[in-house]
Amino acid sequence: MAGRALVLGGGGVTGIAWEFVILAGLAEAGVDLTGADVVVGTSAGSVVGAIICSGESVAHAYERQLAPPTAEKAAKVGLGVVARLAVAMLLGGDARRRRARIGRMALRTKTVPEQERRAIIAARLGDADWPARQRLLVTAVAADNGDEVVFDRDSGVSLVDAVAASCAVPLVWPPVTINGRRYIDGGARTPANVDLAAGCERVVALAPITFAAARDGRPQAQLDALPGGPRTLLVAPDERARRAIGRNVLDPAARAGSARAGRQQAAEIAEAVRQVWLAP
Repeated sequence: MAGRALVLGGGGVTGIAWEFVILAGLAEAGVDLTGADVVVGTSAGSVVGAIICSGESVAHAYERQLAPPTAEKAAKVGLGVVARLAVAMLLGGDARRRRARIGRMALRTKTVPEQERRAIIAARLGDADWPARQRLLVTAVAADNGDEVVFDRDSGVSLVDAVAASCAVPLVWPPVTINGRRYIDGGARTPANVDLAAGCERVVALAPITFAAARDGRPQAQLDALPGGPRTLLVAPDERARRAIGRNVLDPAARAGSARAGRQQAAEIAEAVRQVWLAP
């Protein structure tokens, strides 16, 4: 799997906004990442990946982030949710067993109806469908046993369902049913699933969230571990963006501020990205 990979990590609705503004700002600076041969999308990143692979310009997608929130409901990963997830991760067992533990908790948690949540995802994606010329990989986790799952155009799953599964934050949004099996957020595996870019010669990862309980799951550690010594770069929110994002990444009211905050950061990182993406 040669070529260039764009990795888009999870990070809620504010992460979607931040990723779009980084991509738009880089494109303005002459570094267009949207033509990547491989796009890996996790949770928020699956939304961004689906939209850019559909052909919508990142400038237009960025402008949409500035619109006032209307139909989308705010949610919050509160301290209680964080505590329950932390306990599930600390109880022991291998990574798959820990994911299965979280999946079972998600299956028992009362949330909004699944179809209501799917409709929100469908509205975000518009007419987007699996791309024919790029390889779009959308990550999820099986709620029943913790299996890591990667959906693509050959999986027989609609793009809306794949993205909805990847965005199903456990204990906040409902697990998504696909062919009788239910799935939760791909970030339950790692925040960005950078390792799926293995084999590409150049890899840029946009990661709104960089922390993972296991060090080898963190985006930078996964970039460092990619075989073959590819050119790589991790881009995470700078201090301005972190302040704008705030503590609740699932609040649509913070979306516009998160988008605006990334504008200057995109200009500041453009040369570093150019060296990885375009330099001979």
